[in-house]
Amino acid sequence: MIDFRSDTVTKPSPEMRDFMMNAPVGDDVFGDDPTINELEQMGADMFGKEAGLFCASGTMTNQIAINVHTVPGDEVICHEEAHIYRYEGGGIARNSGASVRFIRGNDGRIDPDLLVGTINPDDQHYPVSRMVSIEDTANRGGGRCYDFEDIKKIKIFCEENNLKLHLDGARVFNALAVSGIDARVYGDPFDTISICLSKGLGAPVGSLLVGSNDFIKKARRVRKVFGGGMRQAGIIAAGGVYALNNNIDRLKEDHDNAKKIGSILEKKRWIKKVLPVETNIVVGHVADHLKESDAVEALKAIGILCVAFGAGRIRLTTHLHITKADIIFLENNLPDTIE
Repeated sequence: MIDFRSDTVTKPSPEMRDFMMNAPVGDDVFGDDPTINELEQMGADMFGKEAGLFCASGTMTNQIAINVHTVPGDEVICHEEAHIYRYEGGGIARNSGASVRFIRGNDGRIDPDLLVGTINPDDQHYPVSRMVSIEDTANRGGGRCYDFEDIKKIKIFCEENNLKLHLDGARVFNALAVSGIDARVYGDPFDTISICLSKGLGAPVGSLLVGSNDFIKKARRVRKVFGGGMRQAGIIAAGGVYALNNNIDRLKEDHDNAKKIGSILEKKRWIKKVLPVETNIVVGHVADHLKESDAVEALKAIGILCVAFGAGRIRLTTHLHITKADIIFLENNLPDTIE
C-alpha cells in the first residue's frame, strides 16, 4: 500500500533512530533533560522567540496557548475550518471555557478585511474578544499558505484591539518552503507559535510551543496540569532535533510530488475539481454521482490509501516516504472512471 493518508504516517529513518538512541536524557520536569532543553531553545531561536516548550502533540501546544492567552468566558477568533476548532476535541471549551467567533475566508485562511466587526463591545452580555489564531498552512484549505502581507495586516488589527496572535504552525515549514521568508522574520508578528515535528519533518512524536519567557513559564504550568510533564523524554525530543537539522529543505520534494498528483487527478472523469496545490496536500472534489467513501475504497482496492475529507472531498498528502516510483504507480493505475 502507498500511504497518502497523512504526513503523520512517517516513520523515523535509521539515522534518526540512531540519533535518538544516543541522546543524553534527564528529568525534564526538573529541567534536567539536555536534549529537550536543546530542542526548545533551537525552536525558539529559529522563530526569534525567547523560549520554547516541548509537548506531546500539536493539539497540546495549541490548547496550552489558548489556555494561557484566555480566561473562561473569553472568545477566540479563528477561521471556521481551523484545526483548533474542528479537530481538537472541543478543547477550546473543555480546557479553557472559551467561546469561538468564526471567520469565513479563502481556502482556510482569514481575510484580514473580514476581521472588522468581530470585536465584541465592552458589554456584560458578550464574551471578551481575546485572541486570533491562524493556521499556516491551512489544512482544510488544501495546504494553502498565507500571504505574509496579510499576516502583517492581521497583526496590526490585533495590536489595535489588544488581541494576542497565535499561529497553529502544524505545517509552518511547508509554508516557509513556498515563501522563502526567513523564519525569524515570519515569526515576528506572532505572540506564540505551535510547531509540529511529526508531520513533514518526520519525527515520530512531538510539537514545540514558542513565545516569550513569561508566556512559556505559564505554559509549562498548564502543560503540567494537562498531564504533559515528561521525564526522560530526550529520546523522543532528539527526533525533533534531527528533523530540524536535516528534514526542512527536502519539503520541496513533497510539494513537487503533490503538484504532480494534482495534475493527475485533474484528468480523471470522476474528479470534479482539485483545489490549487501549493504544498503537500491535494484535495479533490469527486463527481456528483460519487460519495467520497466510494473514491477512498476504489483507490484502496488498487493499493492507494487516502482519506475522506468532508462531503464530496478526498485528500492525498505527500511526505518523506513517497517516492517518484509511487507517483508513477499512481499515474499508471488510477482509474479514469469510478462508478
